[in-house]
Amino acid sequence: MKELIDLHVVLATPADFEQWEEDAEEAADKFNIIIYALFDAVEDDIKPEVFEAMLQHVWEVWSVDQQILQIDDADFVVWVNEMLNGWDYQSSQRDSEY
Repeated sequence: MKELIDLHVVLATPADFEQWEEDAEEAADKFNIIIYALFDAVEDDIKPEVFEAMLQHVWEVWSVDQQILQIDDADFVVWVNEMLNGWDYQSSQRDSEY
């Protein structure tokens, strides 16, 4: 069900990170690496509302953290896997019901 989410809507552009001026393009590229890593890591049959909650979480964490520029791309995959291992699927489904 993850294919029901249009990633092109979620992917960042440099304008999304304009607060970092000359680093905006690099920040957007790094953010998009995280999004693709998440897409690759989640199960194909994940409920769209759960996947949307995960995508929102990624935005909330990384859109404000300038460390995104110093992190190696492979470490984003590790971060995504750790996020998924600790994800409260029950809570994310309940929250989407309201």
